[in-house]
Amino acid sequence: MEIIEESRIPVMEHFYTLQGEGQWAGSPAYFIRTAGCDVGCHWCDVKESWTVKEEQYVKVEEVVKLARDSKAPIVVVTGGEPTMYDLGPLTRSIKTVGLRIHIETSGVYPFSGEFDWITLSPKKFKASREEYYSLAQELKVVIYTKHDLKWAEKEAAKCNPQKTRFYLQPEWSRKDRVGLIIDYIKANPHWRLSIQSHKYINIP
Repeated sequence: MEIIEESRIPVMEHFYTLQGEGQWAGSPAYFIRTAGCDVGCHWCDVKESWTVKEEQYVKVEEVVKLARDSKAPIVVVTGGEPTMYDLGPLTRSIKTVGLRIHIETSGVYPFSGEFDWITLSPKKFKASREEYYSLAQELKVVIYTKHDLKWAEKEAAKCNPQKTRFYLQPEWSRKDRVGLIIDYIKANPHWRLSIQSHKYINIP
């Protein structure tokens, strides 16, 4: 296995599962969850990923070996907020072993790396950088209140509708928002529904 560069990233957890959300829901994927996030979503379901500990830093070589040995066809880099780090060494090394690589990010830090699929999940709490709106193949907006729907449209207007697929996802604790979102999508069919299916079937 050729590793392009010596580097380390903080990894909170890693696991092989099925993608639960968005365009690739149901697809087998190896998840690499980086540690560290300063966006501060109050409804975040992985708050333990916000802080970084020295012992969480892992060599890129070790991370790539885990992904390769899992036999997963796709690697998903998520967080935390993965763009806090230079992802170039990780993505270039994953490419050498022939895997697709996806990212989910709020886009609040400069873009780095080589990805086959970019999911932008913007948050009201900290603005996404403009560069991400032209890069994203998927825009996924979490809906907590009905007012988030108007904000979602403003975010979608920044994207290229010929390239980007638009998803509305109810925040997990607000299952009462599902009906609201369904009605909204029926009236605004450029959107699709994303649900956290992995939580319903109790997988990571």
